[in-house]
Amino acid sequence: MSQVSEATARYHKLIESEPYIDLTWAEALRERLQAAKLVSRPLSPVLRPHFVTSREYASLGRAAAVVFSAIERAQQMAMATPSLLSRMQLLPAERMLAAVEPGYSSQTMAGLLDANLHNGSLHFVGHRVGVPSSVVYADMLADLYYDAPPVKEFRKKHKLSKLGTIKPLVQAMLKAYKEFGGKNKKPSIAIVESRAPFQPADSSENSLLAEHLRREGFTAEMVSPEQLEYKNSQLRRGDMVIDIVYRCVRLQDFLVRFDLNHALVRAYKERAVCMVNSFRSEVSAKRGLFDLLTDDTVVAKFPAAERKAIADFIPWTRLVQAAKTTYKNHTVDLPDFVMKHRAKLVLKPNDDSSDQNTFRGAELDELAWEKALRQAMRSPYVVQEVAEPARAVFPLLQYGSLIMKEMQVEVHPHFFSGKLHGASSWLSVAGSSGFSTLSGLAPTFLLEAK
Repeated sequence: MSQVSEATARYHKLIESEPYIDLTWAEALRERLQAAKLVSRPLSPVLRPHFVTSREYASLGRAAAVVFSAIERAQQMAMATPSLLSRMQLLPAERMLAAVEPGYSSQTMAGLLDANLHNGSLHFVGHRVGVPSSVVYADMLADLYYDAPPVKEFRKKHKLSKLGTIKPLVQAMLKAYKEFGGKNKKPSIAIVESRAPFQPADSSENSLLAEHLRREGFTAEMVSPEQLEYKNSQLRRGDMVIDIVYRCVRLQDFLVRFDLNHALVRAYKERAVCMVNSFRSEVSAKRGLFDLLTDDTVVAKFPAAERKAIADFIPWTRLVQAAKTTYKNHTVDLPDFVMKHRAKLVLKPNDDSSDQNTFRGAELDELAWEKALRQAMRSPYVVQEVAEPARAVFPLLQYGSLIMKEMQVEVHPHFFSGKLHGASSWLSVAGSSGFSTLSGLAPTFLLEAK
């Protein structure tokens, strides 16, 4: 039995025995989550942490660091090569803003990788940028679960460590600001977001981040794009002069509502404010970047370590189009290949923020897959070889009772200024690709060796 399997079995046995079986502790934990304003999704639906061994975390970190370096290199290459940049399917405004130098060296100040850990194998199936990415939620969940009664009992025999990530997030912001040329020791920070009308302002992850920054002595406010004004080379919200914009609105969503004369765009172009993540980071947020990474002709001159990591950890990916391409050194007609191999392929929108659906070939019949492919041919989509997701059984509190349910587990290593700092774990119902109220975060703990 593996270290994680043994620890999981012991934890499940613990919560199914006295004094924890009556679930009073679980109800108390839910009350603490509510008191901590952890009431918006993603919220943890489960009653145990996700355990990652020290060895797994070290391996994940080594692989993720090399892959993240390759992503940065591919983005730089795309920015310098018009033919490669055109493969990213950028809107004209996205391309124009990507050309603006952000004022600091890291292409992506804050981001995460979507990792599938399955039976000892590891695959990175996506890269995300531009939002807190569960950093704050994950830290707060870990603090609350760490002191939950069964976890405290469990820790008497198993050493657990939290994977804190809020502090390195703030440090990365300040590093970018200093490199940008900022002089204020305590710069004012605007967390710019577009909040849905029904979303409570005081319980969002951005609000919790702003509270943390204020406790650390910063002037920090949540700001909507409508509240910004640019005058006399200063970006302001009312009386607040803004030094750092922490951008939590995706560029495509921004461009639907605002033009390129908006105060935020003008301040960014004129280097009047340090924006993290910059508009340039949108290039690496496109799923089409994995098309470049898995194209041997593009990465031929990448360092050997990066080429090996790409081959080992990134599934074959191509932008969907009527064209010839290569698959395992064979030339294939891409649409024909996609139709013939649906069981091992998935179709994903090029933009993570897109409202378009993801289609998994194994879940569709041939007619539905053909329809999905036609849709993918009309708008920017990628096709990717499926990486088998990890699955694990988790205890849940449902209608006042304890149930056990198999969940799919994605581990998300967090990167700030190019370095790994912690990870979070996202759970979804196994075999379901649609919405589920059971989807959410699991607090992630490092399980130390005995």
